[in-house]
Amino acid sequence: MASIGHVAVGMALGRYEAGASSLGRVAFSMGLFSALALLPDADVLAFVYRIPYSAPWGHRGATHSLAFAALMALGTLGLARRVRLPPWRVGLLALLAVGSHGLLDALTDGGLGAALLWPFSDERLFAPVRPLPVAPIGAGMLSHRGLYVVAVEFVAFLPCWAFALWPRRRAALEP
Repeated sequence: MASIGHVAVGMALGRYEAGASSLGRVAFSMGLFSALALLPDADVLAFVYRIPYSAPWGHRGATHSLAFAALMALGTLGLARRVRLPPWRVGLLALLAVGSHGLLDALTDGGLGAALLWPFSDERLFAPVRPLPVAPIGAGMLSHRGLYVVAVEFVAFLPCWAFALWPRRRAALEP
């Protein structure tokens, strides 16, 4: 999956977390949750280190698991406390952001699937229905196929984009 859908989910979660706060708070939350939604794809470094795609630490391996999402959510609790955000709310939304990545990748029509159940199983899983086209890796995104994948994801995640970017009125300040 291209990053378009992951970013849209992260931005929507960030907008939900920030609500009708200041523009700075909204931007911070959207940036934080978008980064968390993209975090599992840091495993593309496995290609640089010649770790096989099918290995537990290969692309769409351990970092795409629900266990990894839970671990990152726990780490986010500490960050939330430090920056004075509601820790349990931020932690739960972080779990959704990171956890959504592997689940969304399992909806693609290519690759080896996602190791959603790692460390309990190294099996790569796909969803029963796979409506999203798999994205080419690297420079392949600059091809016709890459443009097609971006367009499909943009349309598929339009509700997330709309929720994240639709203007909201700030609540009236009481004296």
